[in-house]
Amino acid sequence: MSDRPLAVVTGASSGIGAAFARRLAADGHDLVLVARRRERLEALANEAGARHGVATRVVAEDLAQPDGIRRVATVVAEGPPPAFLVHSAGFGSRGLFAELDPATPRTMNLLHVVAPVELVRAALPGMLAARRGRILLVSSLGGFFTTARYTTYSATKAYLNMFVEGLQAELDGTGVRAQAICPGLTRTEFLDTPEYAAFKYQQVPDRFWMTAEAVVEEALASRETVFVPGRHNRWLVRAIQAPVLGRALRRALAAANRNGLY
Repeated sequence: MSDRPLAVVTGASSGIGAAFARRLAADGHDLVLVARRRERLEALANEAGARHGVATRVVAEDLAQPDGIRRVATVVAEGPPPAFLVHSAGFGSRGLFAELDPATPRTMNLLHVVAPVELVRAALPGMLAARRGRILLVSSLGGFFTTARYTTYSATKAYLNMFVEGLQAELDGTGVRAQAICPGLTRTEFLDTPEYAAFKYQQVPDRFWMTAEAVVEEALASRETVFVPGRHNRWLVRAIQAPVLGRALRRALAAANRNGLY
């Protein structure tokens, strides 16, 4: 690498992870790019180097596998302390828990819970010694509530939110900051999977969607420990936490879920 600050970004092959990588490269950060799809990482690495003159390293690993988690954690622990650690790798699964492939909850817990915890553990000693750094874990609006068919997904995202809140309490005054980013509907490849084939997201009005780039810009500007990008998403979280309105809204969300709207 170089004397430039370093950003480690997982899930960098597409969506919010790729948007974080591009934004941090534009700000002058060298990049360690992590995802399964090597060809996409290499294309992004070449783009970042050509446009911004930053150094890049491609780490093609599957963070839904214990060996992949260990190898990436070793890369992080043995490298220079990152100025940014961004964990954006993740996937969704829509289906009744009793009918899911048994591998799905295990894989999701590895990717959404075990991987970020182990990467934070690997990065934190160097960050604390340097007295600087920012940890951003991409959670979800689904971490604040759940419905049928999202049992495991919402649980993993709720874990991330609580993990970050506790971690930030421990990091107060150290110069290192932790943040959970909780986007709602975002125009990425996230929904382009067989699990979401019946999801009628095309019927959701444009005003309820965000781009990955907009999510990243709002996240980087925020100092909230658990941050919800998008004014409409923040309203939804406040509403669902309200005693009376929240109950009505949960019933409406459950009905929408039954009708395949999400």
